[in-house]
Amino acid sequence: MPVSVRPIVFLSDFGLGNEWVGICHSVMSRISAHSPIIDLSHLIRPLEVASGAILLADSMPYIAEDAVVLAIVDPNVGRDREIAIETESGRILVGPDNGLLSLAWQAAGGIRTVVEITEPESSIRPIAQSFRAPDTLCPAAAHLAAGTAIDGVGTLLPADTLKVVTIPEPEIREGEIRCEVIDFNRFGNVQLNARPEHLSAAGLDDASVLEVEADSDLAEAPRGNTYADFPPGAYGVIVDPRGWLTIVRGNPASALEGLGLGLGDPVWIRRWSADANERR
Repeated sequence: MPVSVRPIVFLSDFGLGNEWVGICHSVMSRISAHSPIIDLSHLIRPLEVASGAILLADSMPYIAEDAVVLAIVDPNVGRDREIAIETESGRILVGPDNGLLSLAWQAAGGIRTVVEITEPESSIRPIAQSFRAPDTLCPAAAHLAAGTAIDGVGTLLPADTLKVVTIPEPEIREGEIRCEVIDFNRFGNVQLNARPEHLSAAGLDDASVLEVEADSDLAEAPRGNTYADFPPGAYGVIVDPRGWLTIVRGNPASALEGLGLGLGDPVWIRRWSADANERR
């Protein structure tokens, strides 16, 4: 493999039931034939930019520092600028300027250089406006992986003009955290915008059993380390591999369905007490 060739890490909401991922692979392989293409995920829920941004940022510790990261979740396809960012860690991020890349560039040490992808030599003409990725983002990512300098694919932009996604901070009171659902997976595990340090701030770090309350129900949720710590159907709270507090249920039950939760819904976490049963 040529020394200058970089791997390409690819994330999208394209799904796997059509030809889109395969077409993108084909385009990139034609331009940078020696670059391995690593599919991080193509099952981001459709059009959910924030979910893609969170997963991408949480994946940064696992991604090689010389990688070109191509991320496409683009509800406004054709309207947002298409950008390439060289981060302080050395990774290059490519995608739409809609906030999708913002948490990742923070996780990768910040922005060194950013360009709007404009160079005709880095695209395929004519550009299909309803599915631009194979004609613009994929060629640009592949040229960067093959050794093109970042200013060779576009024009410099001020970093402070880029769109960002923000994760709301949980509300902390003594004995209580009001947080919200920021993601969930197909097993029904519910990821909250809270981390272990928020438990400490609320005085709950020593609580072995938590009360988890949603608008529709509440549950007794012991803390554990892994999914196998809970019997079938029992609720629990763990810290997931990405560092977020996560509500789970012993397999094969779903915490998401059991508590009637959805993206953005509020959740209150408290120390479990006997009077919680009376409030159910």
